[in-house]
Amino acid sequence: MYWECPYCGQGQTVTSPNFSQIQMHFEIEKPESGEVGLRGQAIRCANPECNRLEIRAEIVRAAFSSGHYYIPTNAKILHRSRLLPPSFAKVLPDFIPAVLRDDYEEACKICDLSPKASATLARRCLQGMIRDFCGISKNRLIDEVNALRKLLADDNAPRGVSEESVEAIDAVRDIGNIGAHMEKDISVIIEVDADEARTLIELIELLFEEWYIAREKRRMRLSKVVAIKEAKDSTKLIAKEASNERPNE
Repeated sequence: MYWECPYCGQGQTVTSPNFSQIQMHFEIEKPESGEVGLRGQAIRCANPECNRLEIRAEIVRAAFSSGHYYIPTNAKILHRSRLLPPSFAKVLPDFIPAVLRDDYEEACKICDLSPKASATLARRCLQGMIRDFCGISKNRLIDEVNALRKLLADDNAPRGVSEESVEAIDAVRDIGNIGAHMEKDISVIIEVDADEARTLIELIELLFEEWYIAREKRRMRLSKVVAIKEAKDSTKLIAKEASNERPNE
């Protein structure tokens, strides 16, 4: 099983010494929720500099067979929770604005508890990214998305912005509206599940990588080239001055 450590970000193949799973059926007679059980798993990071644990727990639907209840492999998940660390948010560099990092981290924290609220925060985070990274600020997010589309069509969009990313942002805008704006018919309830909310968060992580982190990497690489040139120019200047100060033979 491939796994990425939520602490250090190192990808790795999980082996049995670093993985443990438990599951049990709650032996409570005729609960209102039906027969349920608990499934938990722990993974230890194989990176010796990290070595920390991720622990997750799930409440699942139990099944009956041969006179007893058990937890099937494909059991329906009724609730899931991340115990350690309390959030799956990745550690982000300081050059990403703090307000964006805060919205992202909060969306991660409440993803399982309130997917609808998490989707709303993801929407707000993406709007903040359009305003900060792309320099577009309008009253409505849909107007900002359309303005970004025009920049892209005119080949004036910031590096890293693609047609696919704009379409994905527009999809998040629509999904996030579920939490940001009530439906005209308040009897209409549109749910967002935890997996859908996590997909929106993964889009934010992708754009952080393709927009902010890629831009910083380019800046650092270019600054290294400039630094080399300046060092060479300084060496040439010193050599020239030394040559001028040397008396004629």
